[in-house]
Amino acid sequence: MESKHLLQKFATDTRKLWDRDGVRQAVRDNLDKVTKCRTPLLGAEIYASDTEVKTVCHTCKSRFCNGCGNRETLTWQREQRCALPDVRYSEICFTMPNVLWDFFHQNRQLLSDIAALAASVIRRWVHAYYGVVPLILVIPHTFGRRLNFHPHLHILVSAGGLNRRENRWVNFLHFDTYALMYWWRFAVIQYLAEVLGADAEDVATLDQTLKRQSKRPWNIHIKRFSSKEHFLRYVARYLRRPPIAEHRIIEVTDHHVEFWANDLKLKSWVRIKVSIEEFLELLIQHVPDRYVHGIRYFGLLSPAGKHQFASGLFALLGQAQRPQPKRLSWARMIERDFGYNPLNDSHGQRMHRVGRIPCTFALAGPV
Repeated sequence: MESKHLLQKFATDTRKLWDRDGVRQAVRDNLDKVTKCRTPLLGAEIYASDTEVKTVCHTCKSRFCNGCGNRETLTWQREQRCALPDVRYSEICFTMPNVLWDFFHQNRQLLSDIAALAASVIRRWVHAYYGVVPLILVIPHTFGRRLNFHPHLHILVSAGGLNRRENRWVNFLHFDTYALMYWWRFAVIQYLAEVLGADAEDVATLDQTLKRQSKRPWNIHIKRFSSKEHFLRYVARYLRRPPIAEHRIIEVTDHHVEFWANDLKLKSWVRIKVSIEEFLELLIQHVPDRYVHGIRYFGLLSPAGKHQFASGLFALLGQAQRPQPKRLSWARMIERDFGYNPLNDSHGQRMHRVGRIPCTFALAGPV
């Protein structure tokens, strides 16, 4: 199989396995869009010069499509570089014991709540210790290095915050790992007990499991950055795209898929070989449900916080507020990233839009 558009071809070849009753509708919608991405089925724009005609097919805009996700990620990065002030930041990674992962796998609606839960923990801890409101950006992840279901959160937090009473910016450099772990563990355990307790078939077993996990240490990772650039580059690898890059896929046959995985215990890359059905199951468990946000904003980055403090915050920091960048056209982005203009013909003559091919099927809407 060719190295380019591997996942699109894989989704096309395995349609009978995922396009059926019993599979989540979000999976069927996303994979169906991926199979039609950049094909005449989605419609196309027709461009022409004096000597040539070019047909440019529409893209699917799915968050599970490599190409479409890459463009949206680059656009998001440009916007955040302008929206975030130039202060020190830290990345906090909240994880949970693997015993709890299955609760979120079986009840996917819980995934949309843990981002707000984590932001509340950080916001309350920062306010309790420093009396300020920080900038918080939360990116939920569901996949591990072997494509296993591993819910965790990558969180960008400013190493400083706004003191509303005194109307001043307060810098701080210390996040207490143990205190944040304790608060996060307590919040998750209480949340699961309240949400799952009423519907649990075996309440005693659930209580015992949660009680046992509430007494063990959880892994909390904190990294300090001198700027926002490092975090934006890091999380861009995981935003609006499938959980595995196509260059990691070694071989795809009619019976199995082999891919590279980073093994932390061995501290090296290892080859993983699974059946077609197993690989599909690994992929589709990470397809987000419809209307579930991949990025959440809290604190001074929340919609209310931005509206009230955006201009004043930049003034307090002595920085000029940067205007939101204009969205680049697809042709301009290709020219910037790859060095050629797709709307120039083979003689360098500019091509102009002269017509359109309509879409031949009904899209499922934003997913």
